[in-house]
Amino acid sequence: MVLQYILLSNISLESVVIAITGYLIVFTALVLLFWLFSLMPKVLNMRRTKMSLRRGESPPGALQDGMSGEETAAIAMALHLYLGELHDEESGVLTIKRISKSYSPWSSKIYAVRNQFNRN
Repeated sequence: MVLQYILLSNISLESVVIAITGYLIVFTALVLLFWLFSLMPKVLNMRRTKMSLRRGESPPGALQDGMSGEETAAIAMALHLYLGELHDEESGVLTIKRISKSYSPWSSKIYAVRNQFNRN
């Protein structure tokens, strides 16, 4: 049914093939970009882990053995309280004063129009 409509209309079969091919190329490129961007942090973390193991250090992101859950909770609470105080408390009331000016040189049409008839 669709093929008969395409054949009877002004749209040629070549145009349809080109459009479908274009859509497939764009969709494939988007899927590949999504895959690349989702894989990038894993690759970077793997490289960082290998470098730290070569140096004899613990891998980044690993918890230290000497830190307990209470210490972690205290640090998290302190960070939450500190970051919560960074923003000022606003009242949320807006006051708008209307000022009416009857004349403004910015909106005057006199300066935009040249008077070409009074030239000497």
